[in-house]
Amino acid sequence: MSEPPLDRSLAALHEAASLGAGRVPDAELEQVRRIAERADERRALSADHTVVGFFGATGSGKSSLLNALADEPLARTHVRRPTTSAPLAAVWNPRGASPLLDWLQVSDRHVSDRAFARDRDGRPLDVSLILLDLPDFDSVAVEHRAIAERLAGQVDVLVWVVDPQKYADAVIHRDFIAPLADHASVTVAVLNQVDRLAEHEVGPVLDSLRELLRRDGLERVRVLPVSATEGSGIDELRALIARFAAERQAASQRLAADVRGIAERLAPAGVPGALRQADARELERGLATAAGVEAVARAVAGSYRKRAGQATGWPLTAWVLRLLPDPLRRLHLPVGRSADGARSADLHRTGLPAMSAGQRAHAGLAVRAYADAAAAGLGEGWAAAIHERAAAALEALPAELDLAVARTDLGARGSWWWPLLGALQWLALIAAVVCGAWLLLPVLLPLWGMVAPVLPQLEGTGTWLDGWPVPLVGVVGGVLAGIVLGLLGAVVAGAVGAARRSRARRRLRARVRAVADEVVVLPIEGERERARAFAAAVARAAGRGR
Repeated sequence: MSEPPLDRSLAALHEAASLGAGRVPDAELEQVRRIAERADERRALSADHTVVGFFGATGSGKSSLLNALADEPLARTHVRRPTTSAPLAAVWNPRGASPLLDWLQVSDRHVSDRAFARDRDGRPLDVSLILLDLPDFDSVAVEHRAIAERLAGQVDVLVWVVDPQKYADAVIHRDFIAPLADHASVTVAVLNQVDRLAEHEVGPVLDSLRELLRRDGLERVRVLPVSATEGSGIDELRALIARFAAERQAASQRLAADVRGIAERLAPAGVPGALRQADARELERGLATAAGVEAVARAVAGSYRKRAGQATGWPLTAWVLRLLPDPLRRLHLPVGRSADGARSADLHRTGLPAMSAGQRAHAGLAVRAYADAAAAGLGEGWAAAIHERAAAALEALPAELDLAVARTDLGARGSWWWPLLGALQWLALIAAVVCGAWLLLPVLLPLWGMVAPVLPQLEGTGTWLDGWPVPLVGVVGGVLAGIVLGLLGAVVAGAVGAARRSRARRRLRARVRAVADEVVVLPIEGERERARAFAAAVARAAGRGR
């Protein structure tokens, strides 16, 4: 069984109020609360009775009109004064009406035992009806006007009673009729006292009244010319009111109109659309700068070159590199292993210096620019909520970015060619040392009383090396081989270090992107999704969506 339309609208209105808390002005949310409470209270009372209120200015003839409809002098009997100061109720079929009248705060009640209306055959119609004669809404007594304003929000059917003298009063239209323009389906306009107009004046005055009501937003409202004293138009008005009572839909229509009215006022200025990819890229770029991604990527390349030099450089000089600080260790970042394999205690933060004013400015500009793009077209409250999310993100970003860098696998491990080139370096060095010792034997052995050996010489090479002692060639060759291998290792280390730098930059940017999504994008997108849900709930409450 499908949910009644009014139930759906009220549920949507409650949802909109919940979603709009803190984003929609409190005054509007208070109106939602009052309308929801009023709807719940009215629906809990008699659904059989239709409450019709007669509203008008002083002298419009509301009391005379009620007497004419009831066909007895109720107002004159109960209120012996020129203007109504308290509401008077005329009740047909009183069973179940008392709680409703208590809710309306109407104590002056008259139960009519006469038929309110008859069918075409003259048989009485069984209608459950309450007619209210209300205080003048232009009364100088504040309490009288307050009663009229309160009951204008409670009755099921609004009957605006005007007279030929005051029907165009701007105050009546601006302060009372126009604000309730959403209730056209349960509104009737009565031009009373037409007997005071010449016959040829009635038509133009009615046309003028219709035009004023059209400007108020009540294009389709029924306008009836009536004379309470002469009885003209009374039967037509009575039949219209009897139809409201017989259909028993006025209360629901009134409440639905209340819900639609507040929903239209709650309607947001805009609904969030999709953000541009460029906005996300600018955010990532700004946060990458703030996180020092380039500095860390350079440290990766520097650390690789340093450790490659230690492993593949000429052993007699490579040890000097060990005295220099490792760029990654100086930042407390993993060296020679994956960040995922490091102990969690090592990953609380890096040794990067705290964000400078410039880095904070980059982060602030990037986050605020993204928030501005996310809030574009939204109402003030929603934009403020998004910027609050952005401000909270800015507070959390320094620590989150630092942690993201610490947990990134920078790919700073060594390479397979380091041991190979290192072994060649040591072979070259050993060869140079052995040949050097051999070269020194003819000098050293005679000192110990031993026969000096004859050093072999290179012959038949056809080069300038002919005649060189073989040990001397070995020494020179070993030294030159070490230098060449060292230079070769430096070149390769530079190329690989550049590649490691690029790879580290990509991985760091991916981590920064993840932080941006988690800390900035998701909270702001959550706010935007809330704004979309709010707009959808408002549309459903206004009857524009499912």
